Amino acid sequence: MLSLRFRKLSFKGLVRLAKRAAKTGYAQESGTAEDAVALPEREGASFPDDRAEAPESAVFETGEPTDLPPRPSMRDVFGPRGFLERCMIGGYEHRSGQLEMAEMVDDAFQKHHHAILEAGTGTGKTLGYLVPAISSGRRVVISTATKSLQEQLYQKDIPFLQKHFAPNLKVAVMKGRSNFLCIAKMNQMADQAVLKGMDELDAFQQIKQWAKLTETGDRAELTFLPDDSDLWTRLDARRDTCSGQKCPSFNPCFVTGMHQRAKDADLIIVNHHLFFADLALKQDDFGSILPEYSAVVFDEAHEMEDVASDYFGRQISNFRFEELARDADQTLRLLHLGTPSLLRRTQRIRERTRAFFERFPPRDGRYPFSRNEREAFLEQNREAYDDLAGSLKKFETECAALTQKPEELLRIARRSFELRQELSFLFESHERNLVYWYERRNKGVFLAATPIDVSQILRGRLFEQFDTVVLTSATLTVAGRFEFIRHRLGLDHAKECALPPEFDYERQAMLYLPPGMPDVRNPAYPAKAADEIVNLLETSQGRAFCLFTSYSQMNELFERVRTRVPFPLLLQGTSPRSVLLERFKNTPGAVLFATASFWQGVDVPGEQLSCVIVDRLPFAVPSDPVVAARVAALQEDGRNPFAEFQVPQAVLALKQGFGRLIRTKTDRGVLALLDSRISRMAYGKIFLESLPKYRMTNSLAEVSRFLGKGKN
Repeated sequence: MLSLRFRKLSFKGLVRLAKRAAKTGYAQESGTAEDAVALPEREGASFPDDRAEAPESAVFETGEPTDLPPRPSMRDVFGPRGFLERCMIGGYEHRSGQLEMAEMVDDAFQKHHHAILEAGTGTGKTLGYLVPAISSGRRVVISTATKSLQEQLYQKDIPFLQKHFAPNLKVAVMKGRSNFLCIAKMNQMADQAVLKGMDELDAFQQIKQWAKLTETGDRAELTFLPDDSDLWTRLDARRDTCSGQKCPSFNPCFVTGMHQRAKDADLIIVNHHLFFADLALKQDDFGSILPEYSAVVFDEAHEMEDVASDYFGRQISNFRFEELARDADQTLRLLHLGTPSLLRRTQRIRERTRAFFERFPPRDGRYPFSRNEREAFLEQNREAYDDLAGSLKKFETECAALTQKPEELLRIARRSFELRQELSFLFESHERNLVYWYERRNKGVFLAATPIDVSQILRGRLFEQFDTVVLTSATLTVAGRFEFIRHRLGLDHAKECALPPEFDYERQAMLYLPPGMPDVRNPAYPAKAADEIVNLLETSQGRAFCLFTSYSQMNELFERVRTRVPFPLLLQGTSPRSVLLERFKNTPGAVLFATASFWQGVDVPGEQLSCVIVDRLPFAVPSDPVVAARVAALQEDGRNPFAEFQVPQAVLALKQGFGRLIRTKTDRGVLALLDSRISRMAYGKIFLESLPKYRMTNSLAEVSRFLGKGKN
């Protein structure tokens, strides 16, 4: 009945909306379609509820609607004088790209094929895929790159669609379990003296009060709780410590509620991490996280390869061992099973973890860990390796010997066993399609095995299993073609389209390529780059992002610039990302020095961001083990890895960085690239062909005139 209910939602909702709009001409004040979804109903506006008009049996006696006109087309919705324009008179601007996208997505849903669309900022792509999705009669999963985009869809776009198109639409947001409060843990903690200090006690009391009011239990609602809260890690609902249906709080459980809403939903909103975690579980026959669905839309699809690589690989870290010991201690104490012997076992896990992971070189960075290197490491550190594995085994054995075996403790023991298996795999397996590496990052040591090529996995597990998968992003093409992304993801058969830009880039943006820049590898480069940054910041009066391809380059240029300009400078790493972004938005003339995490997903419309400066073409570090392995695999195939992998990957990254500048039709600004290779090297032409048609200059005076005009 899912399909029938959907048709009732979409057909009746759309047709009646058109009739109401034609009769009443009601208006909604808004700037764009994206803005409109966040607005409340106008006072006095009345929208009849379709649910009260006819029982479902009266509409679907034979499985098809008998009292409705033909199914409205996407042109009826998005076209000139269409449903969107009629319900937002004066607030909706018809966009040909949005209509073209909606028609293509709708065709994919109706005719059961894959589609890939590049849709730039301003297209209105969320409505462009959501309306076809709810009109399709299918249960659709929407997968986004970030939790924040999930929230935007659920809190803004979905309420708009429910209000105007589909009042019966059921939508669920699914996140990882660590985002949700565990009621059982909270109740146990309330009965135990395990809180640390007054701040933690106060936070716990606030969480207890919130738990009585919240419908979701999602920590995103707790604005007072820091991102790195240790208290939350002891209260969240991670699978590792969950006792499932045996838990006394199973029925009021927030995770149980999330899954139930998803089973009843027509549209399920997830992020890429959860989607690929689910796909990896299905591959290993460990069940699934998501309910059954028939189609998927990937928003920000350019991130799919990286996220899929994480979830189809293996990884452990010293943190996972330490968290196991911490959770074991807490569980033993809460269950009153903390015998001196068992607590010694958890302490031994901590000691053995430190002793083993200290054997890795102290330098920060990511390094290959080939078969020969792993064997040599084990030869030198066999005792520490065996001691760590043995401490886990002894803990598991002692748990198994207990007379009482609560489910919470059994899960801790299973977690210990799985961690021991992962440790063994990462040191003793030799799978050809995996690259083995380790990374030291501050106090963390990470060991991993990453697929060299995920295209075969995605081809078999995703694109051949589902007949409709839609990929969209602002950055999918290289020189106007989709070959790179399709090859990397294993997408062999799909209709494709690069939609025309909604912005007038020649009028709104200028690309500045400074003359006389030395090669980025030349020792003279940092000083010259600092001079250019100072000149550009003086010209733009701050209001700039300075984006770098590495922390070392960011820090060096920051030190060279900070005493030479009067503007407030912000440096990534000195505060949480969200805090830095808010400071930038609210500080006149601010300048942000940042690296990869600010290259995408950051939205600063208006004059506050008038200049984006990129230090060099964002080629991936060739010594990175995963990059090196992928380059070597292409070479073994007799292909050109630089042309087929390294350049296209850098092109997409540069498009993401430059995409921070122009976010609305009134934005105006300068993009500066301080890398002379784009002009000197033959491959530079590919970068220029892939970027929007910016006005280009080598003259700082012309940059000044351009920005000056923008102020008038």
